[in-house]
Amino acid sequence: MSAQETSSKGKLKLGVLGSGSGSNMQAILDAIDDGSLQAEIVLVLSDNEDAYILERARKVGIAAEVIDCGGYAQRFPEASQLEVAQRLKQAGVEMVCLAGFMRLVKSPLLDAFPQRILNIHPSLLPAYPGLMAWKQAVDDGATESGCTVHYVDAGMDTGPIVLQAKVPVLGDDTADSLHARIQVEEHRIYPEAIRVVAGV
Repeated sequence: MSAQETSSKGKLKLGVLGSGSGSNMQAILDAIDDGSLQAEIVLVLSDNEDAYILERARKVGIAAEVIDCGGYAQRFPEASQLEVAQRLKQAGVEMVCLAGFMRLVKSPLLDAFPQRILNIHPSLLPAYPGLMAWKQAVDDGATESGCTVHYVDAGMDTGPIVLQAKVPVLGDDTADSLHARIQVEEHRIYPEAIRVVAGV
């Protein structure tokens, strides 16, 4: 989607999928509020009814709904993905941002938004895909870590990279302290990556 195409239709309409606190969604909202990102979040969906991301969205008047993705730690059923894709389309979503969404996205959703689904991952991919990447880095004795915004494909954290940011792993780092430092960079580069991809 070119900048011209986006501007002709107004602000880029984003849909956000998340399972947790939604701090990356908040970073996107902050970039929208300060004028550095010409977009709007029109729908937030979560597979966790207790996720704080839902409350963050509702506090600022964004539609926020719980979606049925099957039980905890189960695969995201195809029927559910199709339903999510339809709900996003109904809301006019043009780009989907995964923000701590703990499900693997597959064909029905990928087909509905080709090259229009982004994810942010707390490592310098392809290093440390999967869960708790910051802990993997500390446990492995890595000297460098960071975060990656990438296009989502059918694999686990395997899509083409859009942007990365590096942070050092310090000698006294714990998993928590490294994660906190990575999150600072996540919040900086996610809005930037949306601008790069959408041309806004």
